[in-house]
Amino acid sequence: MLNKLKQQIQYAAIAAPIYAQESIEIKSKTSDFQTLGNLTAGGIISGAVSLVLIVVALVFFFILVLGGLKWVTSGGDEKKVGEARAQITNALIGLAIVFAAWAIMKLIGTVFGIDILKLSIPTFQ
Repeated sequence: MLNKLKQQIQYAAIAAPIYAQESIEIKSKTSDFQTLGNLTAGGIISGAVSLVLIVVALVFFFILVLGGLKWVTSGGDEKKVGEARAQITNALIGLAIVFAAWAIMKLIGTVFGIDILKLSIPTFQ
């Protein structure tokens, strides 16, 4: 059993370079840290604001989902349905506030030329 596994590993080690990419860039370890020299206070604040907006939006989204689950599992009980409806309403208000804050920051960036949010929507290439 071990000999068979050993042979398979040897075959894989022999075949692996055949399937490797032709152009492999080897980065020096200093290139990873060169971008740290480009950090500014504005960049750090911008990153922090973006991170907070994303985290808060995710929290309100999960509160919304939990409210929906409460509604589904309420079993027709008026008290539980009311609590679930209130939770969903509060989550939607929270999401509206988060997206309004994002829109205001984008508006400030457009009008005054200050890029508060360096947040971009990911795209497929």
